[in-house]
Amino acid sequence: MQIIWRGQSFFQIITAQAKDAPVSLAIDPFSEDLGLRVPSVSADILLITHDHDDHNNIKAVQGSPFVIDGPGEYEIKDVSIQGIPAFHDKSFGKERGRVTIYTIVAENIRLCHLADFGQKELFPEQIEDIGEVDILLIPVGGNYTIDSQAASEIISRLEPKIVIPMHYQLPKLKVKLDGLDKFLKVMGEKASEPLPKLTIKQKDLPIEGMKTIILRAQ
Repeated sequence: MQIIWRGQSFFQIITAQAKDAPVSLAIDPFSEDLGLRVPSVSADILLITHDHDDHNNIKAVQGSPFVIDGPGEYEIKDVSIQGIPAFHDKSFGKERGRVTIYTIVAENIRLCHLADFGQKELFPEQIEDIGEVDILLIPVGGNYTIDSQAASEIISRLEPKIVIPMHYQLPKLKVKLDGLDKFLKVMGEKASEPLPKLTIKQKDLPIEGMKTIILRAQ
């Protein structure tokens, strides 16, 4: 499995789960209004967490993907996907509406993309639906989502094996978010050289403890 961060909450996941050919998933492509370069990505499956311009640029993804844009359970090309309802803010969606958390199971690895999660904390039913997490993609930039402190508390609750932060300040980004340094400080981590992508198999997951991996936006 390969995990590539495209910036903001935009990820591409390439898995060899299907028997006939690799399957490409795209999550939350952003529009050029965000200030970042919109990358060229082709996908078989496209997940949209909510209908905001920095997450729903369906036209940016090539390949006529199967689009999922809400809660439910899906099985596509041997990839299992579950959409879990959540809120974009602490006021039960009154400020920014709803979002969809996605869990993705492929190659015996369970990923969770927390979308623009903005609740004070996860609800018990959300924790149950998310289940055990191998790789957690979590927003840390605050202002429009949870901040670093709230992210660290959710990480402690879910106990993923690998954490990949997203949705934080980048050069040229037109919205104001906290930088990655705040998250690393809260987590007691030192800055490391970002990886261009994460290539991983189930056997490579940490057996004990948790690892934070920083990806470079591609």
